[in-house]
Amino acid sequence: MGQVVPVGPMFTEAIGFLIAILQSLRGRAKSANPTLNAIVKAKSPEDFVRKAAQEAADRAATDKVEAAEAARRDAEERLRNGIQPVVLPTPKEVDAVKARMEYQEGIFHFAVAGVAGTGKSSLINALRGLRNKDRGAAGAGVVETTSTIGRYPDPNSDNPFVWYDIPGAGTLSQPDWLYFNNQGLFVFDCIIVLFDNRFTQTDIAILTNCQRFQIPTYIVRSKADSHIRNIIDDMGYDPDEDDGAQYQSMYVQAREQFITATRATVQRNLQEANLPRQKVYIVSNKNLLTVTKGRKLSPEIIDELELMNDLLEEARSRRCVLERPA
Repeated sequence: MGQVVPVGPMFTEAIGFLIAILQSLRGRAKSANPTLNAIVKAKSPEDFVRKAAQEAADRAATDKVEAAEAARRDAEERLRNGIQPVVLPTPKEVDAVKARMEYQEGIFHFAVAGVAGTGKSSLINALRGLRNKDRGAAGAGVVETTSTIGRYPDPNSDNPFVWYDIPGAGTLSQPDWLYFNNQGLFVFDCIIVLFDNRFTQTDIAILTNCQRFQIPTYIVRSKADSHIRNIIDDMGYDPDEDDGAQYQSMYVQAREQFITATRATVQRNLQEANLPRQKVYIVSNKNLLTVTKGRKLSPEIIDELELMNDLLEEARSRRCVLERPA
C-alpha cells in the first residue's frame, strides 16, 4: 500500500487547478504519456498524489528491468567479441575450495593446468622424481586420464610441496573463462600452464586470471624430444642412409628450429592478449627426471634444470623450502 502524503491548502488549490486543466483534455485524443493519462483520471488531489507516486514506482521498476536487459545484451556482445567477464570468488567459496584441496599453511601448492592431452600427469611424476610406472605416480596415459583433481605430495622430505593434477579443459563442458574458477585455481600458490602442440585460448585465460589474482605462473611446453624427432623426420632423415653424422647435424637444426618457433609463438600470443612477456620452459620428461634424481645431465637438456631451479626458488621465496647447508 502506498502512503498518503498530507498536503496543505495552497498545494491542494494548485493541484485542483492542474486537474481542471487536464480534465479539459478529456474526450480529446488519448495521450501517449501513461503518466499524463493516469493524472487525467485523478478524482481528487489525494488521488492525484497516489497515482503520481504509483506511476513513479512503476517507471522505476520498468527502468530497472530495461537496465538489466541492456546489461545482458552488453555482456553477450562482449563475449562475442572475446571479452571475458571478471568473476571473483566469495570468501566462502575460497574457504570451501581450500578445504576440498586439503590446503595447508606452510606447504607450497603447485597446480599443473592446461588442455587435455598435454602430459600433465607425466610432468608431475617427473617433477616428483618418479617414472609413470612407479608406485605413487600420477596416472598417465595416451588419452586424458584425469577427470578429477589429483593431489600428490612430493616424496622428497626437503620439499614441502603438494602437486595438483588439474583435469584438462578439453574434457569439461564449460567456457575457457570459467575453467579457472570452476577448478578452484585461485587458491594455489603457483600454477604451471602446460601445453603441447598449440598455445591455446584456455592457456591465455588461465594466465589472465592468474594475473588478476597475482598468482605466479610458469609456461611450460612438454614433449620436446618427440617434437624435435618429428621435425627431423620432416627434414627427410633416413636412418638407413645415415653415416653417423647426419642425425646429429639434423638434430642441431631441428632443436634450434623448435625452440625458436615455440618462444616466438608464445610471445606473440601473449602480446595479442595484452599479457606481459614471459619465459617459456621447453622440457622433456626424460631429461627432467635426470634433474630431479640428481643424475648426469643429458646433452639434449633444454630448460629442465632451469625450470626446477626456478620452481624451488619460487617456493623458497615463500619460505617453504629449507636452505640446504653449503
